[in-house]
Amino acid sequence: MNTVETHINAWLDDVVIGLNLCPFAAKPRRKQQIHIDICDAQDDTEILTAIYQALVHLDHTDPAITDTTVVVVPNALADFDHYLDLVDATEAMIDHYHWRGIFQVASFHPDYCFEGCAPEDSENLTNRSPYPCFHLIREASMSRALAHYGQDPEQIPARNIARVSALTHEERQALFPWVKASSD
Repeated sequence: MNTVETHINAWLDDVVIGLNLCPFAAKPRRKQQIHIDICDAQDDTEILTAIYQALVHLDHTDPAITDTTVVVVPNALADFDHYLDLVDATEAMIDHYHWRGIFQVASFHPDYCFEGCAPEDSENLTNRSPYPCFHLIREASMSRALAHYGQDPEQIPARNIARVSALTHEERQALFPWVKASSD
């Protein structure tokens, strides 16, 4: 396993699942149904091609084998606004290929900053990852998970914000070593 894979796996296990930021991630992780696709491309067109190929793979693969895919882009998209442009392009691709209602994309970035938030606000940690990531999710799987979720899913973001806000400085440093010191 290379360094990028090690960082992404630690983030999934320690942050996403460990902090229960996504209450639906543990089961497919346990069943090894989360595919990590490392995209070494630096060019936008090549990155979008990799995302397209990942969506095609999901479209042609049984969810019992690959339920979801995380496309990780370690060598490009350091600028958050540029990254968001590719998130928009991914959404347009989903529409273009008539995958709306079949797939959705969730976005994670080392410098993730929600609209209306300051970069150092704790709530940004909920979507901060070691590298720019495009999480490609099957909507049918999400619907099934939501149907069996025993709580109000609308409360997940607020619960996540409370959880990351309660982390001590040391916990933040341990869980988010890639985040600039201003977010501590």
